[in-house]
Amino acid sequence: MTSVEESDVGILCYISHLPGFRGILKQRYSDFIVNEVDLDGNVVHLTSLEAPSEIAEEKKEKLVDLLDKDYSPTIESFRALAGESDAEKLKEFINEIASGVNNPDEFILLSPCPDKSHRAAVHNFFKERLKLFVTDTIDGPDSVSKSVRVRLNSGSHSGSRRNSKKRKERGDKPYDSRGSDNWPENIGKFLRFHLYKENKDTQEALGLLGKMLGIQPRSFGFAGTKDKRSVSTQRVTVFKQRASRLAALNEKLIGIKVGNFCHVNDGLVLGQLQGNRFTITLRSVSAETEDTVKASATALGENGFINYFGLQILRLLGLCTKGVKFLKSE
Repeated sequence: MTSVEESDVGILCYISHLPGFRGILKQRYSDFIVNEVDLDGNVVHLTSLEAPSEIAEEKKEKLVDLLDKDYSPTIESFRALAGESDAEKLKEFINEIASGVNNPDEFILLSPCPDKSHRAAVHNFFKERLKLFVTDTIDGPDSVSKSVRVRLNSGSHSGSRRNSKKRKERGDKPYDSRGSDNWPENIGKFLRFHLYKENKDTQEALGLLGKMLGIQPRSFGFAGTKDKRSVSTQRVTVFKQRASRLAALNEKLIGIKVGNFCHVNDGLVLGQLQGNRFTITLRSVSAETEDTVKASATALGENGFINYFGLQILRLLGLCTKGVKFLKSE
């Protein structure tokens, strides 16, 4: 394959008359640090992983019924229906939530079962006997079996029935809170947070968060995508989600952290930023003298640079030959 030179794509000269120097850019992803700059000129950093206290208190109030009620007789009835293994799994799940050991937004999967009528009986059991929980059915380990998923029903105390819809009616969004009618009036409907990620692009990181939260990636809003091969921090919004849910994910995430939570009235859309601040490390720098590097750095700081698509992007998008043909009207 013939290599493409800068002259092949119309890059013919430098804007500076300095001799210049050479170095390796992005040898490591940590050599390229990107911090978003919001519309007010604030540079975005991740400084806190904690959820706001008022939201944490509201979460505790939802567990009052679990703490005050004895579920032993109900679990024994469930044991007769679902068997020893699933009954013990449910018992442990309830105890962990009530004791605060587990995050109330976690879920459990009951044993895979190919019998649709049995799964229906399990769903009905929770609807009639354990209304604090909501269930749905997901694919099991093979093409025949399916498993019942169980989690705490966050809307059960307000009379909301949004989770009672069938999966087809929900558009396969079992835990997306869009449209819920029990959101507090004094809290903005969008949760804004700072997303810190290492060596991952924005869509990949949000896709993972959405999967862990049980919501669609389109529930998130952001002002701009960031380079994958970098360490970046940016603002993100998500519709009607509790900060405590996202904060709890930090223990499980690798190369991703979320924090600096606050509720706002409007979600982010593309373009709502001033730009990005870059901290760049060059390695294996080669220059005639140290003064050459200093002079180049000074000129860059005083005069800036032309932000153009170099060979990396042109080659990636296959635009080199296409652009030439376009200019020639071919």
